[in-house]
Amino acid sequence: MIIDFSLILKSIPYVLSGLPYTLGISLLSFMVGNVFAIILAFMRMSQKPWLKYPARIYISIMRGVPMLVVLFILYFGLPYVGVQLPALLCAFIGFSCVSAAYMAEIFRSSIVAVDKGQWEAARSLGLPQKSIIRRIILPQAMRIAVAPLGNVIIDMVKSSSLAAMITVPDIFQNAKIIGGREYDYMSMYILIALIYWTLSFTLELLEGYLEKRLATY
Repeated sequence: MIIDFSLILKSIPYVLSGLPYTLGISLLSFMVGNVFAIILAFMRMSQKPWLKYPARIYISIMRGVPMLVVLFILYFGLPYVGVQLPALLCAFIGFSCVSAAYMAEIFRSSIVAVDKGQWEAARSLGLPQKSIIRRIILPQAMRIAVAPLGNVIIDMVKSSSLAAMITVPDIFQNAKIIGGREYDYMSMYILIALIYWTLSFTLELLEGYLEKRLATY
């Protein structure tokens, strides 16, 4: 048989032991990347060249370089200059930095999509710029950004499998170990495909719930 279902069932506990790494890298990088992305978005929209152009260059580089290359630079490249970081930290830094570039453009477009009358009305009330952004603009922009941000987090969960290339013991790495030991990679690949699909489907449901909640209020 092409697929060994008994091996799949026996392997589930060991493969899922890497789930905390998969979810930890994805979710923590997503949260940190969000903060960095908001800063990048406002830098990108700034009229000051010393803020605007560094942000544009950073976003262009991070969106243009494959994630695997970023991970290899951090894990295999930095030791050449005397800096050696744990694989898990390299994965966290890499995913945070790359995701921030994508989310920065999402936030920028969402902020631009907020009606200009909101800015004008807030300024006419004499509100300071920081309060306008924090209390009026960002809440509306976040509602617009929910759907594209949902796509980012789903993509990050799937892309977290690349962390296995730098020895992070996530679900993909564990599946590779069993596949090599049992000489049956196909069964293991089917198993992790189902696991990743389950995770992605759960995130889709959560995204849909948030969209409905935000549309109501």
